[in-house]
Amino acid sequence: MSRGSGPPCAQRSLVGPQARRRPRRLAIEVPDPSAPRVTSARRALGRYGEDLAARHLTAVGMRILDRNWRCQEGEVDIVAADGDALVLCEVKARRAGAYEHPMAAVRPEKAARLRRLAERWLEQHGGPPPGGVRIDVIGVVLPSRGAPLVEHVRGVT
Repeated sequence: MSRGSGPPCAQRSLVGPQARRRPRRLAIEVPDPSAPRVTSARRALGRYGEDLAARHLTAVGMRILDRNWRCQEGEVDIVAADGDALVLCEVKARRAGAYEHPMAAVRPEKAARLRRLAERWLEQHGGPPPGGVRIDVIGVVLPSRGAPLVEHVRGVT
């Protein structure tokens, strides 16, 4: 039985016990064109804002438990302990002169999502603490000159 004139590695049997599977094609993830694009500059701004927020929380006596915790329902920027209370923090950073203040970006829908995420975090980490659960929002405004402004609102509902 003749197999052709090409090199043996180029020939492949498609039937019978000698059959080889075709190589799998790698799945290529195609981004959703309607989804907002996060540029590296925006990602860096967000990371810097989260770093400033974590420093602020530590400076006011809180202990950072988790950063950028994710589950299927979303992400929590910072999870901290304030005494006996568990605090989930949403951090929003904006450059000065942006369209809206960072705190305005946390609307009731986002606060409700944060409450659901708090339930998921507690399921994975051992139940509610004695001091309860609180949701805080930290807004970071970065002026073109000077020190960043960090605003901390406790107990957003």
